[in-house]
Amino acid sequence: MNFAYFWYEAAHALVSPARAVTDAARLTFNNPINPLTYTAYGRTIAAACELFERTTRRYGKPAFGLKETVVNGMTCRIREEVIWQRPFCNLLHFDRGGKAKRLNQPKLLIVAPVSGHYATLLRGTVEAFLPTHDVYITDWVDARLVPLSEGRFDLDDYIDYVTEMMRELAPNLHVLAVCQPSVPVIAAVALMEAENDPDVPASMIHMGGPIDTRRSPTAVNLLAQERGTDWFRRNCIVKVPFTQPGFMREVYPGFLQLSGFMAMNIDRHLTAHWEMFQHLVDGDGDSADKQREFYDEYLAVMDMTAEFYMQTIDEVFVKHSLPKGEMKHRGKPVDLAAIRRVALMTVEGERDDISGVGQTQAAHDLCRNLPAAMKLQHLQPGVGHYGVFNGRRFHQEIAPKITAFTRKFNGNADEVRPAGRVRVKGEAA
Repeated sequence: MNFAYFWYEAAHALVSPARAVTDAARLTFNNPINPLTYTAYGRTIAAACELFERTTRRYGKPAFGLKETVVNGMTCRIREEVIWQRPFCNLLHFDRGGKAKRLNQPKLLIVAPVSGHYATLLRGTVEAFLPTHDVYITDWVDARLVPLSEGRFDLDDYIDYVTEMMRELAPNLHVLAVCQPSVPVIAAVALMEAENDPDVPASMIHMGGPIDTRRSPTAVNLLAQERGTDWFRRNCIVKVPFTQPGFMREVYPGFLQLSGFMAMNIDRHLTAHWEMFQHLVDGDGDSADKQREFYDEYLAVMDMTAEFYMQTIDEVFVKHSLPKGEMKHRGKPVDLAAIRRVALMTVEGERDDISGVGQTQAAHDLCRNLPAAMKLQHLQPGVGHYGVFNGRRFHQEIAPKITAFTRKFNGNADEVRPAGRVRVKGEAA
């Protein structure tokens, strides 16, 4: 299995000539000066060539592409800036300009998952909060691009990164963890609370997170329990090939994660590609564009370090260390009962097939010393996992509730600290 990545790279190289030929054919049959372009035959050839090219290409990291937003009736231009850097993560700020800054709206740190997709998968999440919050997001780095000389990155490091970022953005910070980050985020908050750290966030929101995967276990959870940690190490961990900067780093490659996601709903993806083909043949450009946009994002994947992936599988999905009170961070116990000052909101989807109903809500039971007035649970009817943080119901029903929650627990706006300059690895805070 250690050679899987090498064979994957070789397959891409071997198919490159065919991809180039079919792309040239697509351009030929889409050329307005070609009479066949306007025939069903020409459109069929062009559509088939495009689908072949799209299903055999490697998708690069997408851009957020958020150009502007409206804040209190003012149109504000968006400027992306990196305000904190480490080898495996950049903290990205969506700067909305001077007028929006003077409003002192709540700061929101969106912690994106390290689960195979880039942070841009949360583009809709970011866009929803730009009018009401000063938004930051964790922009995780593809592990295959990080040289071995930069060291390891595991679950303990993830918790350290989150802690550093929360301290960087304090005070009056609200943290939104989407799916997998729920465990490291709540662990980081508990550790800060245990030390009476003054930089704890004002609130934390967990969306579709695997806090306790023993509740309403999904196919993903059952697979981890059935196979165990050793099976994943034998079958999922490979070394980055020599063509990449992270040569010889052990990773869980994004293409394996994507294969798993695709396999869970293979009929849906096959139908979607068939529909795209029909849209292209019929000349329905708008419908085809929507399909293109979705798959440009969905098929862009990144690698995870082996140590992070294996530790997450072991602690979260096999041992259930957090809900059992057995989780430790660098030898220190992670006790959620220490959380007393940070308001807690959880959001779940009724049809979530990745994090079952009750898995995120479990945080309320574990934070037993947090007053009931500082807790809020929301179960969104009719949505699956991705509907929890994206789509129409998220924008219309979930996001407004989160905004109201952060406003309720926002501190003194006069204490808002402006974001600092970029800090790099090894530099003192």
